[in-house]
Amino acid sequence: MNNTWFDNFFRNSNGEVVIGQMPNIPIIVWVLATLLKVVYKTGQVNIGLDLLASSALFVWAIGELFQGESHFRQWLGLLVLIALMTTKIQQVSIANNRVG
Repeated sequence: MNNTWFDNFFRNSNGEVVIGQMPNIPIIVWVLATLLKVVYKTGQVNIGLDLLASSALFVWAIGELFQGESHFRQWLGLLVLIALMTTKIQQVSIANNRVG
């Protein structure tokens, strides 16, 4: 196997290209909770679904960051984690501006 940038970034330790995989439980939970948020647009159920979706995505991102099959998947986990944290910080900031 060549030791190119592609090989180092996209291949796992077995030499297989690993970009996408079958969805695991956190991704399935995130998708379902996100879709249900379309039905329940306001209220306590929406808040609970948002918490569930965010938590599932957080678990997935941490899992990929530390146990991703390739460097690509590890970086993807990091980017999703940063995007999730940024979004949540912005939501809290907007909510605080409405209150204050």
